[in-house]
Amino acid sequence: MTERKDPSGELAAWLALAHVAGIGGSLRQRLLDHFGSAEAVIQAPDRELAALDVAPEARADLHAPDWAAVEAEMRWAEGPAHHLLRESDPRWPPLLRQIPDPPPLLYCHGDPTHLRDPGLAMVGSRNPTRGGRETAHDFAEALSKMGLVITSGLAMGVDAAAHQGALDAGGPTIAVMGTGPDVIYPRRNAELAAAIADSGCLVSEHPPGTQARRGHFPRRNRIIAGLSLGTLVIEAALRSGSLITARLAAEQGREVFAVPGSIHNPLARGCHRLIRAGAKLVESTDDILEELRGIASLADELDLAPADPDTAARQSSGHSRSDPAYESLLEAVDFSPTPVDRIIERSGLTAASVSSMLLMLELEGRVESAPGGRYIRRN
Repeated sequence: MTERKDPSGELAAWLALAHVAGIGGSLRQRLLDHFGSAEAVIQAPDRELAALDVAPEARADLHAPDWAAVEAEMRWAEGPAHHLLRESDPRWPPLLRQIPDPPPLLYCHGDPTHLRDPGLAMVGSRNPTRGGRETAHDFAEALSKMGLVITSGLAMGVDAAAHQGALDAGGPTIAVMGTGPDVIYPRRNAELAAAIADSGCLVSEHPPGTQARRGHFPRRNRIIAGLSLGTLVIEAALRSGSLITARLAAEQGREVFAVPGSIHNPLARGCHRLIRAGAKLVESTDDILEELRGIASLADELDLAPADPDTAARQSSGHSRSDPAYESLLEAVDFSPTPVDRIIERSGLTAASVSSMLLMLELEGRVESAPGGRYIRRN
């Protein structure tokens, strides 16, 4: 019988370290800083780990990792459009580095470069009114056409409507899951999940095979908010997971938006509470873009450079004033209302690239949207 050989290398060690119970983000980083690599942490003497306040149970797990699980995850990552991201990966979303408790790993099915694009989270009731569902779809469709990536949680109701709205606009959308990346929950959204993986990305902090557990979903909300410049809430009861996402967004220093509703609609009460607490009341996409213009400088504080040259045209670098591609696009916009089709023709860029780049120029105040899908150059 051939003796089984454990997987080796820094990625395998990272996976083993990431799944040790009792080692959170701050302690994990302290261990990495002290020992220099995940491999060195796994191989560290017990007395050194104890001196760094690693609990006995965690030390035991470090000395005897579940290598079979690690190997299974590495095999999953070899599948088509499967990606396993660590924070050191150039595709890691910079905004996620700013939150207090970022995940150690992201399991992605689809195109993970969309995680770096400027985006908005959209959340709300799992059982919305017909009007709430339509509002979510229409806002997502319009915002996607403007270049924002819509992020939500793949739940029924508002989440599903937001994802579908972005897909109907031809744009990417991100679904943050409370299960493993290969476990679709709810199952009724399996077709929607497949479409998201094709044009956007399914994302999870849980390894493949992880089933739906009640405690996972409130935790995943910090990632939904953390990937986004702001969070828009559409129809939420007073006791709602959507309000958790909104609270997390506020704690992360992100914008919070809420669509008001009828005083007779119980699903409007959560949104009304958010508005009373300082959330931006939203009646149109202009209300969202107006607020995002005020935080456009956030992009300058983060490394939002494209992960690879092929995505440069459609990713927001946050430095458009020094980017020749953006300057070239700006030259294609007149000081009078210019149709998007003409801008595309003049610039020679794709429609998707122009849409995303115009959004960043608008956030910086360099162009202004006009009725009829036109844009006006400001400077």
